[in-house]
Amino acid sequence: MEGMSSCLPIFSLPRTDVLMDTTPHLIHGAGLGLRRPLLNQLLATPPPAVNFYEIAPENWIGMGGKSGKALRAMTERFDFICHGLSLSIGSTDALDEQLVHDIKRFMADHQIKLYSEHLSYCSLGGHLYDLMPIPFTTEAVSHVATRIKRVQDILEQKIAIENVSYYAAPGQEMTEIDFFNAVVAEADCKVLLDVNNIYVNSVNHGYDAETFLKAMPAQRIAYAHIAGHYKEADDFLVDTHGADIIDPVWQLLDQAYQLYGVFPTLLERDFNIPAIPELLKEVQTIKMLQNAHGYSA
Repeated sequence: MEGMSSCLPIFSLPRTDVLMDTTPHLIHGAGLGLRRPLLNQLLATPPPAVNFYEIAPENWIGMGGKSGKALRAMTERFDFICHGLSLSIGSTDALDEQLVHDIKRFMADHQIKLYSEHLSYCSLGGHLYDLMPIPFTTEAVSHVATRIKRVQDILEQKIAIENVSYYAAPGQEMTEIDFFNAVVAEADCKVLLDVNNIYVNSVNHGYDAETFLKAMPAQRIAYAHIAGHYKEADDFLVDTHGADIIDPVWQLLDQAYQLYGVFPTLLERDFNIPAIPELLKEVQTIKMLQNAHGYSA
């Protein structure tokens, strides 16, 4: 796996001529994905660099005991958002409205600010335990947007949809960016901008990452993800969230801030999780980039 090099990203000055009005941000600054092995240490010694946390609601709904109490103590002190894993928004299976209602109650119980999900599916007559690509078709745009709007109706708030990594594009009638933009426009939802996914897809599918970034509906960005990946080959990357972030991905985040101004950005790390001080180095890099573009917490 590739690690972050010792050189820091090159910080660009903000281009105020192209900054866009963005959706109001419900969280601010730099965030960290909360994984259960980190919970007690973060609760005992909260790092000042972390402004908000993200959790997968499916992993915490109904959680009791010490872990449930620890989560409650965290959500009472810090801003939280939910990032779903299994709603399967692009599936042809019936929408799991019971799960959506459970998420709504969970968010209310913990005063969680926002819910986001992947623009993908993970069920087809049963769970597939992976995020599968939705065909980039006009029919799929309408199908997915209808399901997103139903989720928003139940939650009584807009959700954020994430651009995902994918390794095949079955039934493709349009480009990835045209499909993504059509879905979020028809659903009238927010965007979770995943910077690493743009980079991974650009290598795997042979497009220019900066051109893709410039075509994103920036006014809808609620927050962003940044993460590491695994290099299988020069032209094949795997989005693992299991390695340090490499310089080209940091530079793409810097370019996003340059284009659109600073938005909340969260570090994802799901595998090979290092000690908290090592994680915080990357959180601090997010903050350095944000500060370089005029943000101050």
